Amino acid sequence: MEGENNKSIAHQIGGIQNDALRFGLSGVKSDIVGSHPLESSYKSARMVEEDIKRKLLGLNYGSAFNLRRDLDRQILSRFQRPPGAIPSSMLGLEAISGDLDNFGFEDYLNDPRESETVRPLDLHHGMEVRLGLSNGPVCPSFI
Repeated sequence: MEGENNKSIAHQIGGIQNDALRFGLSGVKSDIVGSHPLESSYKSARMVEEDIKRKLLGLNYGSAFNLRRDLDRQILSRFQRPPGAIPSSMLGLEAISGDLDNFGFEDYLNDPRESETVRPLDLHHGMEVRLGLSNGPVCPSFI
């Protein structure tokens, strides 16, 4: 009798990951094909550049400076608004990492979140994902 009491059915809270009504249709091409070669080259060059900058700052200001930068980066990367109509800008993290100087596509084109084809954000599902009660993206992207 003790063995029968311990039997339970494992399930995920919030449904399955392949919920097409909530998360949209998944594309097979994006699972097979990696990113564009130029994008991967850009990411690797940026990582090398950050590593060199980190070493130079360590030589100039000491190893404690890099530890403090890492701690500040961790703190500012966690600070976000709750999911809703106004997205988090992460301005402090952009200021520390130097991304304020970068001119991205959203600066001269429209922000993809302001498109007419964006699905409205489900606040309850977003908070469930953030608290770990549900799986999937916080916000479905496009219709």
